[in-house]
Amino acid sequence: MELFEEALMYLQNENVAAGSDLLEEVFTDDSFDQSPLETGPFTLPDVGTKSTSEYLLEKRLVVLRGILNSEQLYLNELETLLMPMKALKATAGTSQPVLSCQDIQTVFFQVPELLALHRDFYQSLKARLEGATELGEGLRNEQRQGVCRSLSAEQGLGNEQRQGVCRSLSTEQGLVVEQCKDHYKLSVGDLFQKLVSQLATYRGFIDNYESAVEIVRSCTQTDERFRILAESMKSGKGSDNSQSEYTFEALLYKPLDRVTKTTLVLHDLLSHTPPDHHDNPLLQEALRISSSFLAGLNETSQCKRAVTLSKGMRRQLMHDGFVVCVCENGRSLRHLFLYTDLLLCAKLKTGTLGRHSQYRYCWYTPLFGLKVRWAGEQEHPPELQQRISCMKAKMYHLRQTLTQQTKKGCHSRFVDRIHRKLQECELWLLTHSPNLPLQLHSTSGKSHTLLMSSLYKLEEWREAMDRLIGENTETVPPDLLTLTNSCVKLRMTQQPHLESLQPPESAELSLCGTLSVVVHAATGLQQPACVCVHVEVDGFEFYSNKAQTHSSFNSLEPQWNQEISFQVDGAKSLRIVCVIQSENSEEDRVVGHGSLKLDPAITKKWKKLNLPMGQLDLTLSIKYLPHPLDPPSSTFTQQLPVFCVPIEVVSQLEGVLVPRVVRSCAEEVERRGLEEEGMYRTSGSAKEIQLLKHTFDTNLREAVKCVKTAEVNVVSGTLKLYFRDLPEPLVPADLYHSLKNALDLPDLTSKQNALLNILRSCPDVNRNTLLYLFHHLRKVAGRVEVNKMSVMNLATVFGPSLLRPPVARVDISEEVVVQVQVVYFYLKCENLPTPLTCLPFDTEDEQETIM
Repeated sequence: MELFEEALMYLQNENVAAGSDLLEEVFTDDSFDQSPLETGPFTLPDVGTKSTSEYLLEKRLVVLRGILNSEQLYLNELETLLMPMKALKATAGTSQPVLSCQDIQTVFFQVPELLALHRDFYQSLKARLEGATELGEGLRNEQRQGVCRSLSAEQGLGNEQRQGVCRSLSTEQGLVVEQCKDHYKLSVGDLFQKLVSQLATYRGFIDNYESAVEIVRSCTQTDERFRILAESMKSGKGSDNSQSEYTFEALLYKPLDRVTKTTLVLHDLLSHTPPDHHDNPLLQEALRISSSFLAGLNETSQCKRAVTLSKGMRRQLMHDGFVVCVCENGRSLRHLFLYTDLLLCAKLKTGTLGRHSQYRYCWYTPLFGLKVRWAGEQEHPPELQQRISCMKAKMYHLRQTLTQQTKKGCHSRFVDRIHRKLQECELWLLTHSPNLPLQLHSTSGKSHTLLMSSLYKLEEWREAMDRLIGENTETVPPDLLTLTNSCVKLRMTQQPHLESLQPPESAELSLCGTLSVVVHAATGLQQPACVCVHVEVDGFEFYSNKAQTHSSFNSLEPQWNQEISFQVDGAKSLRIVCVIQSENSEEDRVVGHGSLKLDPAITKKWKKLNLPMGQLDLTLSIKYLPHPLDPPSSTFTQQLPVFCVPIEVVSQLEGVLVPRVVRSCAEEVERRGLEEEGMYRTSGSAKEIQLLKHTFDTNLREAVKCVKTAEVNVVSGTLKLYFRDLPEPLVPADLYHSLKNALDLPDLTSKQNALLNILRSCPDVNRNTLLYLFHHLRKVAGRVEVNKMSVMNLATVFGPSLLRPPVARVDISEEVVVQVQVVYFYLKCENLPTPLTCLPFDTEDEQETIM
């Protein structure tokens, strides 16, 4: 629930009232009664069992040690910056000075003072931390020795005396524990107060910064000696015995960055200091002084926004939006800002009355060297999937109620409450439903995972990042606090996109009903590939709003002819992403993406369109049927099995005439197995075949991927098993005697016509699946000299699986002869019809190209 409360802040920031009283209504309304998750609130598990004060003290010590390490690094950087000052002063009095005395004074202005200030702070803080650590160890040793003495004395005493020793021991241990707690509450507040009281030193440095940088840049361009010095300055050895390399300008920026870090560190330290700790008021005062100092700085000053990046670029906001960030505690809705040289993640803090909203810094990562990876779609856990289904059903009922009340012209507090509850449901769904991970790996070893619900949006982010990553060769450390605070003014996305926040008149320009899309074919590939097409629609997410085609056969001009239908409400755009599916374990690659605006005037007949997507041109057809929507199910339903299910049921669910299990297995055999000896005669591993069958039954999309890496004999065995497990044979049993009689005809032409007429009389799905299989087997037989699979061999393997008599016969040999001869005849037939893999469409004659 805490995660949900965070999301409500975004609504409140946009002046949309969302009180805590509505939180309960969203999750405890009657429409959720059937959810098995309603036994308790949806919260993250608690971590830690220690008392709050003890936990804070432990964390506080960790924070202080981190501050000490950071101060040591900063001192090394300041010392590195001052290293060339003595040599530059020595050359200033020569006939060929690198810098004049005035320039040297400007470049290093206030740097020695800053070094002295932080060196004093570092040494004082280090002494107190070491003292606390030594005292804590001494007390623990004293405690252990006391225990040993008491136990030794106990051995020579009676029961009464033993009890007295135990009481004394308990008292002694309690006192030592209390002493440990007291000593671990070391005082550092005065040190921070002393540090921030001297921030005026930074004021002089900041005012001089622009002049110092200008001298450094000018001298770098005109003096080769200074350029060599300025481009490679190595710091002294740190605590890890490593050296870091900086540019002169990057080192000059360190004090600017330090001012903001001091304030951020005080925030962190104060948050881990118990309220009753004697340091708390001191740290609060230090934070107030530091914050006031930062507020007095001019955020728009040239020195803060004119840091030159690679090739003279300036830091600018290029793209921003709301994403779900994965952290240790789960999912969090965050605002992501993409600048020219870095990626900043921030959380919006709603301002109190009379104050502006602000962003709170979460993390940032430089773009230089950043690796961006799309990890593929993740499956939700069953309980979360059930929760999502319940939320979608809840949203639907709220939406229907709101629509009815609006049509009646009602504008009461009840309507406002319904509207707010709908917004809260959308925010919850926006946080919990995304399952497309974008992984970020920086050169420092840190990683971040972002989750998005749209592959189209994910590709937009990745494309923008990749473009900027290629342009970056260095990163100037950012002024984090100033950069974070400026997000309010710079942001291009004001709030998460919620359909419930859209103006009422926009409903007239959106779709509500059934939107059907047929993905036909694509052209423009540079090399043959297996491609699938992801299709997405916007609007309310009452139903599934994304789907994908099956993977095409390895080709330069992939074809799908696959129909996809969406139940939509509020849809305004259709988004398409074409993905090349990799072999083995390589990452899938997006080869093109595009979108088109949906018009409610779309006719009920199919309209054929051509959608340019970079190097690709995609042909598709769409049609729209407006109608009232049925309520979505509040119960998550697993995928229906594929095996042992009537083929017409599977085809109807997939919207095709040839099931995907047949097409994917056959295409993979054609891609890798045409030269495999005895591919349909030699059986694959029974265990692996059963595993692939289970995958088809539970996760069709994953099964299609598994087919590409499975052994060819396992794939061919799975295809044979599918036909063998059909409840009714692919050739209807009532046609068995007609086929047997046709085989007895003496005239070859009459026999051929009779057999083809019987084939045409089969149901559409059966007929086209048979034709697809027969054409596939003919391709296999075409390589008989290599794979040793002749037409007769193939007919012998598949005949008994495809054709069975209506009643079991006593004469098995006669039955097998009929089965084999029927399949053999069809495979040898020269005018075998071409199969259809999808239903025919009544498309318009003209084809429109989307510009």
